[in-house]
Amino acid sequence: MNNSITSINFCPVKSLSFQSLKSCNIKQDRGIVNDRVFAFSRGINLEKAKLIEKNPKKRKLNILLSLKNSPVLNKYNFIYNKNRLVLNYNGKEIISISTDKPEERSLISEKLAKLEKSLKEPIYLLKNNEFPFFDTSHSNKIFNSISLININSISDFEKKINEKVEFQRFRGNFYMDGIEPWEERKWIGKTIKINNVSFKVENNIPRCVAINLKPKSDDNSLNLLQSLKKTYNHFDIGVYLTALEDGIINVGDKIN
Repeated sequence: MNNSITSINFCPVKSLSFQSLKSCNIKQDRGIVNDRVFAFSRGINLEKAKLIEKNPKKRKLNILLSLKNSPVLNKYNFIYNKNRLVLNYNGKEIISISTDKPEERSLISEKLAKLEKSLKEPIYLLKNNEFPFFDTSHSNKIFNSISLININSISDFEKKINEKVEFQRFRGNFYMDGIEPWEERKWIGKTIKINNVSFKVENNIPRCVAINLKPKSDDNSLNLLQSLKKTYNHFDIGVYLTALEDGIINVGDKIN
């Protein structure tokens, strides 16, 4: 394989905006440090919210805010750095909090609920560094995973449907170049190395309606999910990785 990592991203708040990185720390069986360590609960009381905050086996996707159930949140941007979480809208800072203080996490929840009346209240900002809020946490096979996206598969999809498809729609942790479209699907079950860090390629990533959302917008007029099925007879783009050891990954690192 002659390919490399072209970009690295993490999502501080589950299912919401991504941050780009030049390098990231990887933890075995955990993934990228700080990825999805926060989530907003929706429509449940504080007692139940605290329960799912601590216990990943109690989590259900329908009680956590996501772009699937609340696409309006695609307009907001969350930045996480040094235990501070900043909420931005239209390029302007709305609120900045210390995530170590529960009372400040309540402030950002209240602010978001006030800005978006359509959200199912109450909402609470949850935090768990040890057991982040991954969709794959609900699987018996995969717990905390990393998504790897082949940009040439996206390019092939664009050509087939004759539409501009922004790569951000697929919310990948790692984007890569250097292989043929869809070649990554042949890696399932294999072990790869990135900068001497070993990863197991677990399975394909089935997509949901969130890919229909234009980046930084709640415009979902382009039905990419339907186009995927019609074009390839599957809903997949990208593969899930699990880290087999700790390490550091950088933009430009080769994949072997």
